[in-house]
Amino acid sequence: MTSPVIHLWRLLKWGRIVARHGALRGIERDPNTPRPVRRLARIARFGARIPKVPHYADAFQEIGPSAIKLGQTLATRPDLVGEEAALDLMRLQDALPPVPFETIRERMRSSLGRPLETLFSEIEEQPIGAASIAQVHRAVTTDGRRVAIKVLRPGIESEFAKAIDTYEWAAAQVEAMGGEAARLRPRLIIETFKRWTARELDLRREGASASELAENMTAEPDYYIPQIDWQRTTGKVLTLEWIDGIKLRDRDALVAAGHDMHALAERLIRAFLRQAISDGFFHADMHQGNLFALPDGRIAAIDFGIMGRIDRRARVWLAEILYGLITGNYRRVAEIHFEAGYVPPHHNVAEFATALRAVGEPMRGLPVKEMSVGSMLDGLFNITRDFDMQTQPHLLLLQKTMVMVEGVARTLDPDINLWESAAPFIREWIRTELGPEAKVADRLVEDFRTLTRLPQLIRNIEARYPTPGGAPPAPPLREIERIRVIGGWRYMAVAILSAALTAAVTVWALG
Repeated sequence: MTSPVIHLWRLLKWGRIVARHGALRGIERDPNTPRPVRRLARIARFGARIPKVPHYADAFQEIGPSAIKLGQTLATRPDLVGEEAALDLMRLQDALPPVPFETIRERMRSSLGRPLETLFSEIEEQPIGAASIAQVHRAVTTDGRRVAIKVLRPGIESEFAKAIDTYEWAAAQVEAMGGEAARLRPRLIIETFKRWTARELDLRREGASASELAENMTAEPDYYIPQIDWQRTTGKVLTLEWIDGIKLRDRDALVAAGHDMHALAERLIRAFLRQAISDGFFHADMHQGNLFALPDGRIAAIDFGIMGRIDRRARVWLAEILYGLITGNYRRVAEIHFEAGYVPPHHNVAEFATALRAVGEPMRGLPVKEMSVGSMLDGLFNITRDFDMQTQPHLLLLQKTMVMVEGVARTLDPDINLWESAAPFIREWIRTELGPEAKVADRLVEDFRTLTRLPQLIRNIEARYPTPGGAPPAPPLREIERIRVIGGWRYMAVAILSAALTAAVTVWALG
């Protein structure tokens, strides 16, 4: 187990970098920031030259790969980091200088366990992309197929493990302070981030995600997922079909190739709705660099490291919420939030409906070009504090993806409106899932499952209340209070001493 002193040292080291970019100012000034966190922020910036304008993205970029990924996660949380920081973090580029090809070649050979010449007839040494976790090389297999090879950076697993260990420790200390910090559930945020990175650091899981998504998307033939070459894939190397198309970020090239911009935007929106609403399993990194237009007009997607999953009940709630916002039925949207447990029951449904109306109504009279799902979702985030709504990680990831899809669709067709495009699909899905036939089928399935659980239920009752003469039930165990680590004078002393040494070295270097 890592010592708290090491965690504090890492936090101070990262804090110094963040402070040099002026990114600690918001934490210190926010009245909701717990006092111990504010003190630590002041120690971290002691003696640093603070720029007038904070550069959050630059700070995370300088810290390294794990911070880049964390920064991209925090970019979806304006309620947590503030709108200014969230907007700046959107600038984070998941790109680093490439690892030398000889190192990557050895990584591929050791992971695949065979000479590369027996698998590939050609591998381009210059990568076509180098991100914080992996880099990609174009290649040709021995049987003549063009493929892309994604290879994890050497040492990236241990680097992420150390960083996440400290993130978890820090989140636990902050959440234990209560108040606003507890409502935002930082431990759950880091746990979600940990699950995302675990999938990205095991390329077999990314391949499995792509394979599952391809099966789900057979109902949308205009959205293509490249095939995985499982014979050339391991946990550290992913080989998949090469996509020969035009990136959706290159609008001029798309127009020159004769693509219908409105049709591409509609296909993208429908594909996203199919994934999120119908299947509950969606590609959560649908930015312009991961989407291509194929010559026949289909859209192809790549990079399946970050995926979202929503169970059926949450999808029903989500569909009703979206449709209620589209149609202006704020009372029903409010009721769903209470039914789902998103809003605590001590609040008033009518008051929450009024708050929702304040968010939705200003959008309804705007021209199509000025309406924005992202703006409406930001408005919803702003009322979460007033109604004690706790963080819902699956909805945050969905919100991030929805805003991303809307941005890509508007780049293709500035007149596209996600609300108008989504309404027919959501209306039909609600009718199918919540209509009379669906309710009867759901009731039959639920009753059958209840009947199958009866024998086990009887056995559980007999075990809990044994017949006379049997063994007595075990006594309840008392709860043992956990010792809080943060706030201890020893660790604060170490933190102050570390900051003082850092400041002394800085002053000496400048002098």
